[in-house]
Amino acid sequence: MRTHQYWVYIVANKGNTVVYIGLTNDIVRRLFEHRTGESASAFAWRYQCWKLVHMEEFNDIGAAIRREKQLKNWKREWKNVLVEKANPHWSELSADWDYAGWFDPKNPPVGYYQQHVKEKWGGHSRDSGSSPE
Repeated sequence: MRTHQYWVYIVANKGNTVVYIGLTNDIVRRLFEHRTGESASAFAWRYQCWKLVHMEEFNDIGAAIRREKQLKNWKREWKNVLVEKANPHWSELSADWDYAGWFDPKNPPVGYYQQHVKEKWGGHSRDSGSSPE
């Protein structure tokens, strides 16, 4: 019998002031989608929630769905405690993941958020090149 893997995850914006909770069967692909703005109107893209700060793995889709719903109904302070238990500094958990073959690292997709690159203001600019000073 083949087992499937599912992840309930939390991504945050650069300042950790906004979090997004999601469920996926391919965490690498899903983060890539968030970071490339597959849907410019999506919550994670609008609020620049591109930093993976928490993830839980499940083999049962029903359990994963229940957990996602549970976390989405939690108060923000409870979510903060959950993240800080395993990740006290809200570090980027996917910093070392290999996206080789997904895109040319010298020419990433428009808006792709690269955690290792120091930025002036922390995110994609809607009008090319301008950022708040």
